[in-house]
Amino acid sequence: MPTEGPHGRMPEGLPDAERALAALADKMRGAVAVDAKLIGIYSGGAWLAERLAALLPGEHPVGFIDVSFYRDDYGQKGLRAKVETTTLPFEVEGSRIVLIDDVLYTGRSVRAAINELFDYGRPERIELAVLVDRGGRELPIEATYVGARVAVGRELSVVLNRAGDRFELSVEPTTSAPRA
Repeated sequence: MPTEGPHGRMPEGLPDAERALAALADKMRGAVAVDAKLIGIYSGGAWLAERLAALLPGEHPVGFIDVSFYRDDYGQKGLRAKVETTTLPFEVEGSRIVLIDDVLYTGRSVRAAINELFDYGRPERIELAVLVDRGGRELPIEATYVGARVAVGRELSVVLNRAGDRFELSVEPTTSAPRA
């Protein structure tokens, strides 16, 4: 039976975010190129990129990308309340990139991020790492690395929250905001 958490209804089986992060890092260790650059999609993916850079062996520069203007539903949904600045403190051209997002759902945020990345150059390779894959794809996008999989109804959004240096997952009713 669903329980009430600090940030919304939590269905049974919602993974622990810290355990999912540990599982994601374990899958990436030894598989991610030692010179790979990590790019987090704002906001949850940005938080994850920072944590993963510390958990993975090697030096992985971290960048951040805001896909607000690249979403295919921008004209319908408008801008989010807070638009961030894309910051890529390295060359994208010819680089091995690991794009990082918190929740993979329809695939539209990832498509938008890839479109924006190509405005900065043509990477050698792009891999995708997500904390949670909730299924429900509308585009043919698949993550290379997944921390946890969960099934949630379309009327709910899986949300990554940050409490200090710890992460937690919750679900909230879907709003008119763009889907990930």
